[in-house]
Amino acid sequence: MMRWMIIALSFLLNGCSTQLSDYPPQGQPSFDLQRYFNGNLTAWGIVEDYAGKLTRRFCVDIRGEWEGNRGTLHETFYYADGEEQVRIWHLNVDDQGVVTGSAADVIGTASGQAQGHVFNWQYTLSVPIDGENWEFAIDDWMYQMDDNRLMNRSYMKKWGITVASISIFFDKTQPLRECRSS
Repeated sequence: MMRWMIIALSFLLNGCSTQLSDYPPQGQPSFDLQRYFNGNLTAWGIVEDYAGKLTRRFCVDIRGEWEGNRGTLHETFYYADGEEQVRIWHLNVDDQGVVTGSAADVIGTASGQAQGHVFNWQYTLSVPIDGENWEFAIDDWMYQMDDNRLMNRSYMKKWGITVASISIFFDKTQPLRECRSS
């Protein structure tokens, strides 16, 4: 019985989720992944559990490089607890603006698209927890604030239920700030 209640709750919660079409197409500034993630930038973030409790803080040094519609994002995460993590995204933007990507800890292909000042990106992430790899669905929302700043909210889900949320603030005026020293 409990299993069916969880499944029903999962469908109910997913039915209330935000869609990219909920945002106006004319939102400014217009989000352009290739323009924003080109060169060096720094980001700061937090991870909160399902109850909103802060569980981790981090800083990220990011370097983006593009050749036409193909790009690479090299992200180095520096967690407050001393852990370091590297993720290298290999990205492609098609003629309709659909972005696809892959990284070593991403299962399958990530896919996303922008509308106005908003970009929605979805993928499955493999996360090591207590010696095992767990797969989580990531629903990633980026909001371009101005030419230099971007807010990011990501929802980490397991069986359709949000188990954690990640908030990240990107700033191009602080390129490669060397997070280790901050």
